[in-house]
Amino acid sequence: MTKPNRLINEQSPYLLQHAYNPVEWYPWCDEAFEKARNENKPIFLSIGYSTCHWCHVMEQESFEDTDIAKLLNQTFVSIKVDREERPDIDGVYMTVCQMLAGSGGWPMTIVMTPDKKPFFAGTYFPKHNRHGRIGMLELIPKLDELWKIKQNDIIKSAEEISENLQTLSHSHMAVLLTPEIFKKAYNELSSRFDRLNGGFGTSPKFPTPHVLTFLLRYWKKYKDENALHMVEKTLTQMRLGGIYDQIGFGFHRYSTDKIWLVPHFEKMLYDQALLTIAYLDVYQATKNDFYKQTAIEILEYVRRVMMSPNGTFFSAEDADSENQEGKFYLWTLDEIKETLGKDAELVIDYFNAESGGNWIDPVHGNNTNTNILHIKKNINEIAEIYALSIEELDFKLNAAVNKLYVKRGDRIHPFKDDKILTDWNSLMISAFLKAAQVLGDEKYTSIAINALNFILTKMTDSEGKLMHRYRNGNSAISGTLDDYAFFISALIDMYETTSEISWLVKAMKYHELQMEYFWDKVNGGFFFTAAYSEELIFRQKEIYDGAIPSGNSVSLINLLRMYHLTGNPDFGIKADELIKAFSKLVSQQPSSFTYLLSGLDFYFGPVKEILIIGADETSREKFIKIINGIFLPNKVVLCKNKSNSVQLEEIAKYTSTYPIEGDKTSIYICEDFMCKLPIHTLEELIKTIAASD
Repeated sequence: MTKPNRLINEQSPYLLQHAYNPVEWYPWCDEAFEKARNENKPIFLSIGYSTCHWCHVMEQESFEDTDIAKLLNQTFVSIKVDREERPDIDGVYMTVCQMLAGSGGWPMTIVMTPDKKPFFAGTYFPKHNRHGRIGMLELIPKLDELWKIKQNDIIKSAEEISENLQTLSHSHMAVLLTPEIFKKAYNELSSRFDRLNGGFGTSPKFPTPHVLTFLLRYWKKYKDENALHMVEKTLTQMRLGGIYDQIGFGFHRYSTDKIWLVPHFEKMLYDQALLTIAYLDVYQATKNDFYKQTAIEILEYVRRVMMSPNGTFFSAEDADSENQEGKFYLWTLDEIKETLGKDAELVIDYFNAESGGNWIDPVHGNNTNTNILHIKKNINEIAEIYALSIEELDFKLNAAVNKLYVKRGDRIHPFKDDKILTDWNSLMISAFLKAAQVLGDEKYTSIAINALNFILTKMTDSEGKLMHRYRNGNSAISGTLDDYAFFISALIDMYETTSEISWLVKAMKYHELQMEYFWDKVNGGFFFTAAYSEELIFRQKEIYDGAIPSGNSVSLINLLRMYHLTGNPDFGIKADELIKAFSKLVSQQPSSFTYLLSGLDFYFGPVKEILIIGADETSREKFIKIINGIFLPNKVVLCKNKSNSVQLEEIAKYTSTYPIEGDKTSIYICEDFMCKLPIHTLEELIKTIAASD
């Protein structure tokens, strides 16, 4: 076996995948930059992640190639970074890539000075020139020649690029945001909506569940049925399409086409979390069991495939197996017939499998003779064709899916990235808690408690500060804004699920740490990295809601929830300052900031503050069940009883004015700084919420 490079000592699964490349890779470390300075070599920085298909392609074509490795080793000091392990580095150089190349993605390729200042950026490069894209064999000598001949010019250019980056976190003149911003965002989204297939734009299509969350809030606020239609159409077409794993459940990363048929087959933990919440939101709004069942299936996939033995959640599953993207998920007609026997015809019809395959490879343009299982026909139509009742059809389909799942289990599985990330785990915890609230299933609460406790005990340092990554008993890398914001959100969710004040106290504690280490005291808003983190070429401040919501957007909702839960005006003041810090950017293209807009919806209100006073646990659960059965995105719920009243009054002083009256339960619903008269029965609660909805 080839002698390993320095990556062999790392914890990142992605870096370990490259540990036997002939490239003399370094991890991101002082030693690499010192070597570059001493030898006067530029840095070749390659950023990717373990389940990235095109990262694998570039590795196979270039980084495993001895000729290219020789060129890289002679010309550069080469550094590999796992973007999921070091989102701070990835965020900084993704900004660079978009600035210099006009777009970004992974694998990301950056060439920079020994002082970390970039002068060249791109994404995937083939070995040879191909399809108008320069190859590594041509690119490396060109960069080497430029460095040797025009080094002073390159350094000057890199300095200018770095100086321009510094301005990105500076203050923008604040503008006044009003609820009119919601209509502007709605119109932008509506103009891009694919009315035939759901989703937005053409291809590729990403799930972007936070866009759907905003539209559902818009429907709630303005009673706009088209907003609800966009949400339902998108979530329905996704669930029926090839982007959904019809056999093992869970969603693939994105669709390469506009009809949700051919996915990029990797599965990311954060997609499962955010989509679970979206499906449960729309279930609350519509009471359509189709959405509830989809959420249950996603959580089942996470529970049986993505849950680690310690109760936390792994990061991702690869798109590839046996060096072929999607092979694990594809079926020939013969495989289906062999597995299912007499029921094969029904299943082939239901999942639209064809003898010659039902999809074209988007990269090579050829028919694959395999099938991506997806659904076109209505279940009633299938039942009529096969003269079955809906119950009989469901039974047969479930039995067939189970058989196919078992059969598929014999295949070589895609690689699983088993690192534990605080931010993504926190999103998944919130998803399980949403399910616990909406579905009333305590097993979801137990799963969430176990994961939260693991983070609290194993993913914090000696001072209680969050760490970003855990693997093989080792927690490392300073927590980012996303780690803190998503974790605080999960703690608040846990409080509202269990009414145990200790969770709210923990949320406030971690908020204090976030304020101390991340808040921009000059311009407002939160930096992505802590004040004590490694210093990069600029300190990024992110507000764009991309594949996941930004830490600033989530922090806005956290601040508003804590403000309404505790009545502490400091939370409200900071929410004001955060909104002002990003108001100019948001006003220019609001549909790029849809999770922040959800926070603004909370900000403008009305917000329902629901206080349950004096209820025992049984009564509390009955009242909470009614509240959680309704889509009320702008609400907070506090429960005060004899056992917690002293502690609750310490952190939410206003609750001292709501006395506990013997064994009687009183519910106060407050809105716009006014409280209605207390109610005491389930029937009154249902009637009051319905009347104010």
